[in-house]
Amino acid sequence: MRQRSMARVSAELPPAEDIRALADGGGRLAVRVTPGARTESLELAGCKLLAKVRAKPEDGKANAAVLELLAAALGVAPSRLQLLRGATSREKLVQLP
Repeated sequence: MRQRSMARVSAELPPAEDIRALADGGGRLAVRVTPGARTESLELAGCKLLAKVRAKPEDGKANAAVLELLAAALGVAPSRLQLLRGATSREKLVQLP
Protein backbone atom coordinates (compact mmCIF):
# COMPACT_ATOMS: atom_id res chain seq x y z
CA MET A 1 0.00 0.00 0.00
CA ARG A 2 1.30 3.42 -0.95
CA GLN A 3 1.56 6.15 1.67
CA ARG A 4 0.51 9.67 0.83
CA SER A 5 2.91 12.45 1.61
CA MET A 6 1.71 15.07 4.08
CA ALA A 7 4.19 17.62 2.76
CA ARG A 8 2.88 21.15 2.65
CA VAL A 9 2.23 22.43 -0.85
CA SER A 10 3.69 25.85 -1.49
CA ALA A 11 1.01 28.53 -1.54
CA GLU A 12 -0.08 30.48 -4.59
CA LEU A 13 0.87 34.10 -3.95
CA PRO A 14 0.03 37.14 -6.07
CA PRO A 15 2.67 39.86 -6.63
CA ALA A 16 3.34 42.10 -3.61
CA GLU A 17 2.57 45.24 -5.66
CA ASP A 18 -0.92 43.93 -6.45
CA ILE A 19 -1.60 43.19 -2.77
CA ARG A 20 -0.34 46.62 -1.67
CA ALA A 21 -2.56 48.26 -4.33
CA LEU A 22 -5.64 46.90 -2.50
CA ALA A 23 -4.70 48.69 0.74
CA ASP A 24 -6.35 52.02 1.53
CA GLY A 25 -4.40 55.26 1.96
CA GLY A 26 -3.50 54.35 5.55
CA GLY A 27 -2.00 50.97 4.61
CA ARG A 28 -4.99 48.94 5.84
CA LEU A 29 -5.93 45.85 3.88
CA ALA A 30 -9.31 44.04 3.98
CA VAL A 31 -8.90 40.25 3.98
CA ARG A 32 -11.58 37.55 3.75
CA VAL A 33 -10.33 34.32 5.34
CA THR A 34 -11.28 30.70 4.74
CA PRO A 35 -9.78 28.59 7.55
CA GLY A 36 -9.42 24.82 7.29
CA ALA A 37 -8.84 24.89 3.53
CA ARG A 38 -7.08 22.05 1.68
CA THR A 39 -4.45 24.36 0.25
CA GLU A 40 -3.07 27.73 1.23
CA SER A 41 -3.45 30.61 -1.19
CA LEU A 42 -4.04 34.32 -1.60
CA GLU A 43 -6.38 35.56 -4.32
CA LEU A 44 -7.26 39.07 -5.44
CA ALA A 45 -11.02 39.63 -5.64
CA GLY A 46 -12.22 43.16 -6.31
CA CYS A 47 -11.09 45.40 -3.47
CA LYS A 48 -10.42 42.48 -1.10
CA LEU A 49 -7.84 39.82 -0.64
CA LEU A 50 -9.10 36.25 -0.19
CA ALA A 51 -6.89 34.12 2.03
CA LYS A 52 -7.22 30.35 2.34
CA VAL A 53 -5.26 28.71 5.15
CA ARG A 54 -5.02 25.14 6.38
CA ALA A 55 -5.07 26.11 10.06
CA LYS A 56 -8.29 25.69 12.02
CA PRO A 57 -9.89 28.75 13.64
CA GLU A 58 -8.92 27.83 17.19
CA ASP A 59 -6.71 29.74 19.61
CA GLY A 60 -5.69 32.25 16.93
CA LYS A 61 -3.99 29.63 14.74
CA ALA A 62 -5.81 30.72 11.58
CA ASN A 63 -5.03 34.39 12.27
CA ALA A 64 -1.33 33.58 12.68
CA ALA A 65 -1.38 31.53 9.46
CA VAL A 66 -2.99 34.40 7.54
CA LEU A 67 -0.36 36.86 8.78
CA GLU A 68 2.45 34.44 7.89
CA LEU A 69 1.05 33.86 4.39
CA LEU A 70 0.54 37.57 3.80
CA ALA A 71 4.03 38.37 5.11
CA ALA A 72 5.53 35.78 2.74
CA ALA A 73 3.71 37.36 -0.20
CA LEU A 74 4.86 40.85 0.78
CA GLY A 75 8.42 39.82 1.62
CA VAL A 76 8.28 41.12 5.20
CA ALA A 77 8.44 39.55 8.65
CA PRO A 78 5.05 38.51 10.11
CA SER A 79 5.79 40.71 13.12
CA ARG A 80 5.61 43.77 10.82
CA LEU A 81 1.90 43.08 10.16
CA GLN A 82 -0.81 43.90 12.66
CA LEU A 83 -4.34 42.52 12.88
CA LEU A 84 -6.48 45.61 13.51
CA ARG A 85 -9.94 44.06 13.43
CA GLY A 86 -11.62 40.68 12.99
CA ALA A 87 -9.81 38.36 15.40
CA THR A 88 -12.91 36.12 15.58
CA SER A 89 -14.39 36.91 12.17
CA ARG A 90 -13.68 35.83 8.59
CA GLU A 91 -13.50 39.52 7.64
CA LYS A 92 -10.19 40.94 8.84
CA LEU A 93 -8.43 44.28 8.61
CA VAL A 94 -4.63 44.11 8.54
CA GLN A 95 -2.21 47.03 8.89
CA LEU A 96 0.63 46.79 6.36
CA PRO A 97 4.09 48.29 7.01
